[in-house]
Amino acid sequence: MTTIDDVARLAGVSTATVSRALRDLPTVSPATRRRVLAAAEQLQYAVSPSASRLAGGRTGTVAVVVPRITRWFFATVVEAVEDFLHQSGYDLLLYNLGGREQMRQRVLRTANLHKRVDAIMLVATPLGATDLTALTALDLPGITISSGTPVPGWPRVRIDDVAAARTATRHLLDLGHRRIAHISGDPDDELAYTTHVDRRRGYQEALREAGLRPDPSLDVESQFTIDGGTRATAELLARGEPPTAIVAACDEMAMGAMAALRDAGLRVPQDVSVVGIDDHDLAGVLGLSTVAQPAAEQGRLAARILLDPLGGQGLDRVGGRPVDHPCPPDTPGPPVILPTRLVVRESTAPPRAH
Repeated sequence: MTTIDDVARLAGVSTATVSRALRDLPTVSPATRRRVLAAAEQLQYAVSPSASRLAGGRTGTVAVVVPRITRWFFATVVEAVEDFLHQSGYDLLLYNLGGREQMRQRVLRTANLHKRVDAIMLVATPLGATDLTALTALDLPGITISSGTPVPGWPRVRIDDVAAARTATRHLLDLGHRRIAHISGDPDDELAYTTHVDRRRGYQEALREAGLRPDPSLDVESQFTIDGGTRATAELLARGEPPTAIVAACDEMAMGAMAALRDAGLRVPQDVSVVGIDDHDLAGVLGLSTVAQPAAEQGRLAARILLDPLGGQGLDRVGGRPVDHPCPPDTPGPPVILPTRLVVRESTAPPRAH
């Protein structure tokens, strides 16, 4: 069977040049391309995508790092990224950190990572100074999705988490609620990302804009899960007079809040209104009002932005390194902010006094 090495020998060029010529990249002169095409036709060589990538110093694989694959947002993003990569001829190498700090350090500081992937995608992954140093040493293109630590030279795709929480809280304020509680993420989580910080800020900003002072007794922290929302709401109810409404930092916590309220004999929304953020697949089934974010679209857009410089359109790789960067290497990438929207369902209503 004819190989790319046979074509290279007949044409008198390297295998990397054969690969570039057959992919019609602009870094090959017209004369060399004609010679390579003639040799390939003479030997009846059929291009192998994987062989072509390897000859060009590429793996055809993108690493995607997520804190917890079991969470709705992360799973939705990864599915959209994998679908886009597959259609583009790339494979996905998933690193699920499972909420473990040690796992993140091992993945990001692996010296051989650059030999396994062409690029890296970090989904809501917080980074320390040593992590950033390790990523810089890998010298691979990358992109971040959602909250997390900006990486110098990398573009970012996300929503405005502050604005999303502000929208959720304003919805309750517009209904006439004034005693509004907030349940959010656990800052002691090993891989606590910045989403909970931004969404708490949006909640507090909306209250202050309405002339209300945030009440610490109405703000409870737990994990971004259904169980976390259940525990946070149970603690909230144990503190005394229940609120008339709850803003949950994510839909999964909102679902847990609805379960805890039901167990306490309180009705949603007659006694307590509940609003979340995400538009989880089950939000419509449960009648949950929420601020919808385009999770899948974030994944698809990030994959498209990431693959653009890998496509060979004037941005080929030399010695395994990109010729150029999508933005200055010493600054964080510019954020691409996708819009959110309020979806009103049955879980929110004016307080009984109104």
